[in-house]
Amino acid sequence: MAQKRPPNSRGYYVKMKLLHKHGRPHHHHQQQQEKNCLYRYYKWVLWLSLSLYFFTSYLISNNNNNNNHSKQPSHVSRALMESNHTTPPQQQALNSLGSLKNLKVFVYDLPQKYNTDWLSNERCSKHLFASEVAIHRALLTSEVRTFDPYDADFFFVPVYVSCNFSTVNGFPAIGHARSLIASAVSLVSSEYPFWNRSRGSDHVFVASHDFGSCFHTLDVAMADGVPEIMRNSIVLQTFGVVYDHPCQSVEHVVIPPYVSPESVRDTMENFPVNGRRDIWAFFRGKMELHPKNVSGRFYSKKVRTVIWRKFNGDRRFYLQRQRFAGYQSEIARSVFCLCPLGWAPWSPRLVESVALGCVPVIIADGIRLPFISAVKWPEISITVAEKDVGRLAEILERVAATNLSTIQRNLWDPVTRSALLFNSQVQKGDATWQVLRALSEKLDRSFRSSRVSRQLDFDT
Repeated sequence: MAQKRPPNSRGYYVKMKLLHKHGRPHHHHQQQQEKNCLYRYYKWVLWLSLSLYFFTSYLISNNNNNNNHSKQPSHVSRALMESNHTTPPQQQALNSLGSLKNLKVFVYDLPQKYNTDWLSNERCSKHLFASEVAIHRALLTSEVRTFDPYDADFFFVPVYVSCNFSTVNGFPAIGHARSLIASAVSLVSSEYPFWNRSRGSDHVFVASHDFGSCFHTLDVAMADGVPEIMRNSIVLQTFGVVYDHPCQSVEHVVIPPYVSPESVRDTMENFPVNGRRDIWAFFRGKMELHPKNVSGRFYSKKVRTVIWRKFNGDRRFYLQRQRFAGYQSEIARSVFCLCPLGWAPWSPRLVESVALGCVPVIIADGIRLPFISAVKWPEISITVAEKDVGRLAEILERVAATNLSTIQRNLWDPVTRSALLFNSQVQKGDATWQVLRALSEKLDRSFRSSRVSRQLDFDT
C-alpha cells in the first residue's frame, strides 16, 4: 500500500521538522531557520487569536446592553439617542452642587407644542409665573441631569401652562392647562415605561400660577381641586397655606414666584441694598379686589381696601394704584414693603422686597412661605394678622424703634436673596438649587431609589 503523503502545508512541514530530533549536522543551519520561522508563525497566530477574542467579547457585551434597553419608545429625546445611555462628562467631574451630587433628574424631551412654542411671546419667560420656564432651562444644563432615564431618581415634565395671555386683560389664561398636561402625561406614559411603573410618583410638574396644582381660577379651583391624573405626582407650586386646602392636596414643594435676576441686578447697581431709603412704607398695586379673596377662606373684608382707606392720607405711607416702569427702584428706596394677599395669598412682592433689601410686611393669614429651611422668614420679615391691618402704622413704628437694624442685617445677606431667584443655570443656593434639595428629601417617592434601598436592606 502506498504511504500517504503529508499535505503540502508549511505549518505541517515545520511541525514535522521540529519533531525530528536526530537531523544530520549539515542540516543544523536549516533547522535553526525553521525554528525562527516557527516562532514568528505562532506569535502571529497568538496575536490574531487575542484580537478576535476581545473584538467578539465587545460585540457580545454591546449587543446585551442594547437588548436590555430594547423597549425604548418611538418618540424619544434626541439627546437621549445621541448619548447612547451614557452619563454626560460634566457629571463625571467634581459636582459643584455639593450635597446634591448624587441626585439624578431626567428631563423629558416633549414636542415643542408643550413648552418652547410658547416662548414666541417674550413675556412667557419674564412674567411672575415664569418659574416653569426658568426651572426647565436650568435643569437642561444642570449637573444633576441624566440622559439615561433608567438611572434617574426623578422625571421632570416640562409643560408651560401660564403663557397663554388673555387678549382682553393680558393676564395668563389657564383654561387649557388641564388638557395640555393630560396630553403630555398620555404621551410619556404610552411611549416610556417610567410613569406606569411608579404611577407618576417620581414625576415632577410646575404649577406657578395663583392656585397652583388646581390649574383654575379661584372658584373653580376650590371646587375641582387637583386633577386626578397628577394626584400621585410632585408639584412645584407658588401656592401654599398652612391649613388644608384642595389646591395643595398633592405632594408639593412651595416655590417663589419668578422675578428676573437680571432686573434685580440692574436695579441694585443704582440702588444698593444698604443705600439711602427715603420711603418709609410702600405699596403699589390694585387696591380693590374680589370680596371673597382673603387667604382662600372666603372672608368678606378686603385687606387692600382697608390699607388704602386707612393710610392713603398718611405721609409715612407711599401707596400707588397705577403701574410704573420704575417700580423696583421704589422698592429699593423703601424701608418697609407691604405684601398683602391678592387673588392668592402669595405675591411677587415677597421676592422683590427680599431681593432689593426692603423689609417685607406679610399680610396673608395662613400663608406658607417658600424654602423655609434656607430663608429664615421670621428673621427677615414682619407678619401682620389681617385683623390687625388697621394698626399697621403702630406696628411698624414699634419695629423701627426696636429691632429694625437687626432685621435689615439679616435681610441683606446675599445668601438669602439668592435662594429666591431663578438663574438661567443652577447656582449653589439659588431657587432651582433649593427645588433640587427639596426633591432630594423625597427620594422615598423615587422608583429607582426605593429599589436600591430595598436591595441594600436585602443584602444586609
